[in-house]
Amino acid sequence: MAAQKDLFDAIVIGAGIQGCFTAYHLAKHRKRVILLEQFFLPHSRGSSHGQSRIIRRAYPEDFYTQMMDECYRIWAQLEREAGTQLHRQTGLLLLGMRENSELKTIQATLSRQGVEHQCLSAEELKQRFPNVRLAGGEVGLLDKSGGLLYADRALRALQDAIRRLGGLVRDGEKVMEIRPGRPVTVRSTSRSYQAKSLIITAGPWTNRLLRPLGIELPLQTLRINVCYWREKVPGSYGVSQAFPCFLGLGLSLAPHHIYGLPSGEYPGLMKVCYHHGNSADPEERDCPEALSDTQDIQILSRFVRDHLPDLEPKLAILERCLYTNTPDGHFVLDHHPKYDNIVIGAGFSGHGFKLSPVVGKILYELSMKLTPSYDLTPFRMSRFPGLGKAHL
Repeated sequence: MAAQKDLFDAIVIGAGIQGCFTAYHLAKHRKRVILLEQFFLPHSRGSSHGQSRIIRRAYPEDFYTQMMDECYRIWAQLEREAGTQLHRQTGLLLLGMRENSELKTIQATLSRQGVEHQCLSAEELKQRFPNVRLAGGEVGLLDKSGGLLYADRALRALQDAIRRLGGLVRDGEKVMEIRPGRPVTVRSTSRSYQAKSLIITAGPWTNRLLRPLGIELPLQTLRINVCYWREKVPGSYGVSQAFPCFLGLGLSLAPHHIYGLPSGEYPGLMKVCYHHGNSADPEERDCPEALSDTQDIQILSRFVRDHLPDLEPKLAILERCLYTNTPDGHFVLDHHPKYDNIVIGAGFSGHGFKLSPVVGKILYELSMKLTPSYDLTPFRMSRFPGLGKAHL
C-alpha cells in the first residue's frame, strides 16, 4: 500500500464539466483530490467545450427543476469566486403546437415549482419577438429564468478553483488501468495513483474504463452537428436585442428538439442546432459525415427559413460535439455494484452542463459515503436490466 502521504481521498477521471465540479466540491471540503484528463486542456474532443450552453428550469420532470434551484445558486457562487461573468439571463422561449403534451407538462411543472413563466399566443409572441415566425397552431412558453452559461469560461474557472483549493489537475494523462481495492489504484500513461475512492466522469470513454471492472452501461455516443447561421442584419438575434434562448418541441418537420442561443459567440452568427446526431466512436469523431448529417442540416435549414426569417437559411459554420446518451435520457449517478468506493457519473445526454453543480455535489457525496442531497432513484443504474451483481 502507498504511504499515507501519497494516498488521495479521491481520484476523478475526466475533466469535463461534471468531473471539474466533482473535484471542486471535494477540494472545497478539504479533500485531497486529483483530476486526471487524457487530453491536454483545453480541448474539443468531448462534450463540455465551446463558448455557450443553455441554462433553464423548464423541464417536464419536477426533480430536474428542483435541482436547478441549487444549480443557479452554485453557478452564482462560482461566478463571484472567479470574478468573471459565467451566466447571463435571457429567458428561454419554448415553441410548440398548442396541444403538444411535452409543452403542457413543462408548463405544469413550472407552475407547481413556482417558476415565473408566461404563455404567449402567436400574436403576443409576434409583438414580443418580431423576428420569430410561428407556424399555424404553434404557441410560445417563456421560462423567464432561462439564459446562457459561458461554458469555456466555466471550465477554466473551475480548474483554477480546484488548484487554488489545493487539488491537482493533471492533463495529458490517459488512464490505462484501474485496480479496484482499498485503496483503489489508477495507472495513467505517466504514473500510478492511489486513493480511498474513485469517481469516473469520462463521458464517451466511460465503458472503456468500466468493461475491465465487470460492467457495461447502455450508453450511446452521438456526434452532434453544432451549426451557426448568418444574421441578415448583424446583432438582430443578439442578447443586446433581448433575444432569448429557445427550444422547439415536437415541431412537424423535426422528430427531435431544435434549440438556439442568441448570436454572440461569432460576430453576426447564431447557433441553431438539432438535439440529435449519429452514432460515433469517440476516437473517430471527425470521420466523414454521414447521409443523416446532411438530412439533419436540411431540417435545420427549413426551420431557420420558416421560423427565423432574419437568418440566412444556409449553414455558415459547422462544429462537432459528442453526446453520451442513456436510453431514457436521465443520468447515471451511482456506485459500482461490486466496488462501493468506485462512483460513476455518466450518460448526461446533451443536457447535463447546466446541472453539473449539483451533479458534482452528488458524486462528491457518494464518494465520501454521505447521504445524497437528492433522491437518486431516477439515476440508479439498476433501472437498466442485466446490470445487477449477478452480472459481475
